[in-house]
Amino acid sequence: MKSVLIANRGEIAVRLVKACFDEGLESVLVVSAADRDSLAARLADRVVVIGPASAAESYLSIDRVVMAAMTSGCDALHPGYGFLSERAELVDACEEAGITFVGPPADVMRRSGSKLGARAVAASIGIPTGAGTAGLTKVDAAIDAADALDNYPLLLKASAGGGGRGMTIIRSADDLRQNFVRASTEAERAFGDGTLYMEPYIERARHVEVQILADTHGNVCHLGERDCSAQRRYQKIIEEAPSTGLSSRLVDEIRASAVELAAALEYVGAGTVEFLVDVAKETFIFLEVNARVQVEHPVTEEISGIDIVREQLRIARGEPLSFRQDEVVFTGHAVECRINAENARRGFIPTPGTITRFTAPQGTGIRLETYAFEGAIVPPYYDSLIAKLIAYAPSRPEAVALMSKALAKLQVEGISTTIDLQSAIMADDEFCTSPITTKWLEEKFLPAWEAAQ
Repeated sequence: MKSVLIANRGEIAVRLVKACFDEGLESVLVVSAADRDSLAARLADRVVVIGPASAAESYLSIDRVVMAAMTSGCDALHPGYGFLSERAELVDACEEAGITFVGPPADVMRRSGSKLGARAVAASIGIPTGAGTAGLTKVDAAIDAADALDNYPLLLKASAGGGGRGMTIIRSADDLRQNFVRASTEAERAFGDGTLYMEPYIERARHVEVQILADTHGNVCHLGERDCSAQRRYQKIIEEAPSTGLSSRLVDEIRASAVELAAALEYVGAGTVEFLVDVAKETFIFLEVNARVQVEHPVTEEISGIDIVREQLRIARGEPLSFRQDEVVFTGHAVECRINAENARRGFIPTPGTITRFTAPQGTGIRLETYAFEGAIVPPYYDSLIAKLIAYAPSRPEAVALMSKALAKLQVEGISTTIDLQSAIMADDEFCTSPITTKWLEEKFLPAWEAAQ
C-alpha cells in the first residue's frame, strides 16, 4: 500500500489525510465542485474532482469514486464514515478493480450491515437482543407482528441503516398505521431498502457502544465503551468515554459481547457494536454493528492511547494489531462535542454560509478535529458537522470542566453553531453529576433551556 484514495469530505477527510501522512502513505482526495478549496483539499497530496456539488453525483457515486482511484493510481481506498462507508457494493467494486478497501470484506459488511442479520447472529451466540419482529414491508403485517409481541411501546426501525432515519416510537396500533409508510419511505430513500422491524422500546435507556478492532490474523480486541446518550432525535450531540455509573459486571459483559459478536461475524477492521442499557433493570440488548470508523472515535483514542485510523490502515495492509488486549490500559476521561452548523434555537435548522472568524482553543487535554478556518465555506449540500471538540482529563468532572473552558474559547462567526447549547449542557447540574438517559436532552434539558431564553 502506497497511495490511499480518501472518499469523503469535511473533518473526517482531514483526519484521514493526517493518518496517511503518519503512515508514510500518499493521500489522494476526491472532492465535489463545492469542496475544491476545502481544508482537506489543501492538505492532501493530490485532489481529484469527481462531480458537481450534489452528493448523488459525487461522493455517493460508486462508479466515479472507484474510477478516481484507478485513474490516480491508488492501491487503497478509505471511505471514512457516512456516504459510501457501509455500502458493500463499493467493496465489491474495489475488489474487482484490485483496490484494497480499508474496512471489512463485502460479505462481512453485508452480514454486519443488516440489523436483522446481525441481530440473528448475536442471538445465536447468546447475546441479548430483545424480543423483536422479522423484517416488515407491509403495514398489515406490521400490525399483526405488533399484536403478537403484545408489548407496547415499540420502536420501529430501518433494517438497512441507522442515524435515526425511519425510527419511530409506536405506542398503539393507530401509531403504527400512521407512521409505517412514512418510515419505510424514509428508509428507502436513505438506504435503498424500506424494510423495517420493531423491538420493545425501553423508556429509560442509555446508549453504550464498544469500539472493536480486528485484523486478518484472527485477533479481535476492544478499546472500551463510549456513552452516547446525549441525543436529539436519535442524533448524537455529545459522546464520552468510558461510561460511568454502570456496574463493572455489566461493563465487562457488554465489552465481551462486542468481541464475541465481531469474532462470530469474522469481522475485519475498525467497527462499533452498539447496545441499549435498560437503566431500571441494569440489563442490555444488542442494537447494531457500524462497519466503519465512528464520528466519536477520538474519545476512545484519548483514553486508550491507540490511533484507530492508523490501525485501520495497518490492518488493510495485512498487518496484525499493534497491541494485545491485555496491553490496552484505559486512563482518564474524554468528552466530545459535535459542533454543528445549526441554529439550536430555531429547531436546529442548518446554517450554511461562510465562516468569517474561527479561533480554536489551545491547551493541554484539548483536541479539535475540523475542516473550518476563516473564509471556509460550509456548503448546504452535506451534513452540518463542522468540528469535533474533545476534552481529556484524569476524571469526568475535570473533563467536563475543561470542555466548558474550551467551548468558551472556540469562536465561530458568520454562521450559527451549537456551541451555546453545548456550553449550557456542560453547566447543567444533572449532566455533571448523574448519568443521563437517551431522552434526557430532548424531553428535559431542551424544554427548560428554550423556556429560559
